[in-house]
Amino acid sequence: MQENGSRLRTEFDFELPHGYVDAGGTVHRQGTMRLATARDELSPLIDQRVKENPAYLGVVLLSLVITRLGTLTDIHAGVVEQLFAADLAHLQDLYRRVNGLESGYGAVACPSCGTHFAVPAPSSGGRLGET
Repeated sequence: MQENGSRLRTEFDFELPHGYVDAGGTVHRQGTMRLATARDELSPLIDQRVKENPAYLGVVLLSLVITRLGTLTDIHAGVVEQLFAADLAHLQDLYRRVNGLESGYGAVACPSCGTHFAVPAPSSGGRLGET
């Protein structure tokens, strides 16, 4: 999280690598994402789509925190589902960064000797909601 003076920054602008293409063919690349709340993290867990397919958690979670995408303000799971893979990865990475979910390092073990050590974590990878 970042603070500007004494004000907490709760919204973050972004630009998608490719952009969301709506039914009319308009490409929407600029958007805004807000900080996630505890409710945002918990409510997808009772969503039937997430229960049936845990990988869908990231789609639902992003649909809750993206407040604007181009001229669209009604961002729902159907919009997030239609994003290009690179755009989805970009938004997942942004979500982790703005919500302070990146530790910066990951623990790994040598397959030969079993020695554990830390390596820089990749900037993207894994799905939202997974540890």
